Order: sequence, then C-alpha cells, then structure tokens
Amino acid sequence: MAGVSRTTVSFVLNRLEGVSISESTRERVWEAARKLNYHPNSAGRKLVSGKSNTLGLVLCQSPEQVFADAFLPRVILGVEQAALQEKFHVLLKPVDPSDSEGYARLIRENHVDGIILSGPRQDDAEITRLHDEGVPIILLGQLPGTSLCFVDVNAISGAEVAVSHLLDAGHERIGMITNAPLSYTSAQQRRAGYASALQRKNIRLDPSLIVEGNYTPASGYHAMKQLLSQSPGPTALFVASDVVAAGAILAAKRAGLRIPDDLAIVGFDDIPMAEYLDPPLTTVRLPAFGLGWAAGERLIHLIRGDGLDQNGLFLESQLVIRDSTSRA
Repeated sequence: MAGVSRTTVSFVLNRLEGVSISESTRERVWEAARKLNYHPNSAGRKLVSGKSNTLGLVLCQSPEQVFADAFLPRVILGVEQAALQEKFHVLLKPVDPSDSEGYARLIRENHVDGIILSGPRQDDAEITRLHDEGVPIILLGQLPGTSLCFVDVNAISGAEVAVSHLLDAGHERIGMITNAPLSYTSAQQRRAGYASALQRKNIRLDPSLIVEGNYTPASGYHAMKQLLSQSPGPTALFVASDVVAAGAILAAKRAGLRIPDDLAIVGFDDIPMAEYLDPPLTTVRLPAFGLGWAAGERLIHLIRGDGLDQNGLFLESQLVIRDSTSRA
C-alpha cells in the first residue's frame, strides 16, 4: 500500500535511527499502517529479535507479603513510567524466597530482557550466577561484596537518623522491629543504623530489644507483644517499616500504652497512610517513585548495552516528624 519495500516499512515502524528515509516516505508508511489498522506483533518481534522489550520486576516476597506492602505501589509506578517512556513493558513477579529458580526462568524462557530485583537476600547465589552469565540486573537494595548494579537509599544513615531522634528526646531503652528477616540486606542495614546511633551515645546494644518483622502488620503486632513481655519494656521503638509499625501501634494500644506518652515510635518508608495513623507516624521518607524510575531507566541502559556512569545510585531520605514521638 505504501509502495516501498518490507525493509523500509520495518525501518519506519521500528523508528530505526541513522537510516536515510525521506519524511514523505515515512508518512506514506505511517498512513498505510493507520488505514490497515496495523499494530506490531510482540510475539513475532520477539522471535525475530530475540528481545521481549520487557523488564522483569521481581519481588522477593510471597504474594501475601507483596499485597500487604503499601510502599511497593509507588515503586512499581516508577518502574512502569520509566519503561513506558522507552516503549518497554513490565512483568511483575513475586517470588517466594524458597523458590530459587523463580526469576531465573523469566530469563531462560525469554519472558524478560533483564531483571529489577527488589529485596535481595545475602544468601542468594542465583542472582550472582545470572549476573556472571551477563544477564542485565539492577538491584533495588544492595548485595555488598558483589559488582551488581543497584539503586538504593542509604538505609544505614536513615535508620541512624531515626534512632538519633529518639535518643535526642531522652530515650535510652529503645527497641527495634525489623522490616524483614535479617537474611535480607535491607533489614541488616537498618539494624546497623540502629546500632550505630546507640554506639554514638555509648549505649550498649541489647539483643533482646531487637525482634524480626516480616513485611506485614501482623508481624509487627506479634513482635510488639514480644517486646512488651519484657520487664522493663522499651520507652521508645524504631520500626524499620511503616507497614510493620501499623501492627506494632495496635499491639501497644491494646496493651494500654499511650503513644507517644508511654511509648514513642519512629517508622521507616513514609507510606501514604503514615500521616493518617493514630497518632500520625514520625518516619523516614524514602523516594519510592524515584527508586522505581531510576531502576527502570538504568536497567534499560544495561539491556541496550549502554554503560552506566556509576555502579550504584543513592537517593536521599528525610526524617518527617509527626505526633508519634515526644520527649521522654
């Protein structure tokens, strides 16, 4: 219909750069495509090019944990918007930590061209193996001791600021509920920030005041009950996830504690509901959308063979003070 070769049609519809085709010819091809209601077939393109133009966003959590995590939607939106700008798709894949082959199949079966891995674990040998095989990978988080590219906030520093806020208010017996099991690097980093803040004030770290959460409000509820069974209990609490903190707040209230009068609480993430909890939660704000956008953008660079200007990218966090903290 356009009166040109298939090759010319292919060049025009794929917007191939560096090819000398006149504007009038390009317009004839696009006009023919419109009249024929032609849309590229993604399966056919994948067969020809070996590429799916799809980013795999892999969440190292069970589906139940994913749907309980109120921080993730903004991260996912950031990845989606970065992909859309470059005409990529996003495949969301929750992978239970026990399924070590879960995301390797995405690559080996050619479903995705690269992976964004959220919530890397220190004991994850599969991700380093894929990296060594040349698979484009961006971590949301870090795996110290590897050369994997990542986008993250300085969680150690953010946690240290949160706990220092409680210390400056006069608290010394400060508990901690982690965001996840300590096999996850994000939990290790936030615990390290907690420990560093105590060390700066020459306060001995008491391991009995640290309880593991597991992404959900229910885990925060049970961890809070465990902390409150101690005598004396903590006068303040750092919860390394706002979602987990919601459960901890409920447990504290059911135990008859007033927040912040009896127990000051600082969270981490600044999810949208944090300012609507009772009381509004003091927390560390993370740039959720920015983390997703940067991860998507950097993964597309790797897929296209472009170099990155730096192996890791850190975004800024900020302490947001609300009504859940006060002076001891």
